[in-house]
Amino acid sequence: MNFIDQIDQSTLEGKAPIAESDQFAMYAVGADTYLLVQRHQSRPWTGVQFSGDGVFRVGSLLVDAMRHLYRDVASNLSPSALEAKGASKTAPPA
Repeated sequence: MNFIDQIDQSTLEGKAPIAESDQFAMYAVGADTYLLVQRHQSRPWTGVQFSGDGVFRVGSLLVDAMRHLYRDVASNLSPSALEAKGASKTAPPA
């Protein structure tokens, strides 16, 4: 893994991202190496370079983090949690 604190956008010209969102893109840069770039409009682009194996390992960790985040959000949105919040708002002060 290699952190790149400033990426010259011209180095990626002609390379199509293999995955992208509004702020992030993943590029295959050759030799079983991938570059995750955070693309800012007003700041220098930064990135992290991974080996193919690193992509799988980090991907697995991100899946675990997403599960944790989902459980946290889902527990706050469960019917019983929403009911408890509604009851606390309508309960008279003690």
